[in-house]
Amino acid sequence: MPAKPPYRRSPTNQRLGEIQTLPERQADMPYAPAMRVHSGDVLYISGATPSPLYHHHPHRPEEHEHPIRIEEQVTRVFDTLGAILADQGLTWTDVVKVTRYLTDMRDQDALNAVQGRYFGDWRPVSTTLCVNQLSTPGARVEVDIIAAYRP
Repeated sequence: MPAKPPYRRSPTNQRLGEIQTLPERQADMPYAPAMRVHSGDVLYISGATPSPLYHHHPHRPEEHEHPIRIEEQVTRVFDTLGAILADQGLTWTDVVKVTRYLTDMRDQDALNAVQGRYFGDWRPVSTTLCVNQLSTPGARVEVDIIAAYRP
């Protein structure tokens, strides 16, 4: 599936295209889920947590009920990222860079195991950081990725 056109382009830089997988919900978000850089064809995907991609701001607690098990949280994160990739006609093997944020580094092995189910034997570059907390109480993981469009 070829990439969809961007939801809208930057008014000052036509190389930048905002990606909204659910355009009707864009008013709920203070950021874009992803940004495409044309003439280089790079997709930058915002950090995903176990919360639904589209949720209200300010946050509503009922939209941010996270499972306790890290494996379930990571699965939600990668399902969200995968949906954005698919919306743009990309797959996991188009991913160049993964940045992972954990609130407890002891969760890294579980993160690696779940991530491996999505990437298979593809190994993009990666950085893992330990942070004090994430955007919603109970979120233990956040991941952002950079992918390259195919010619």
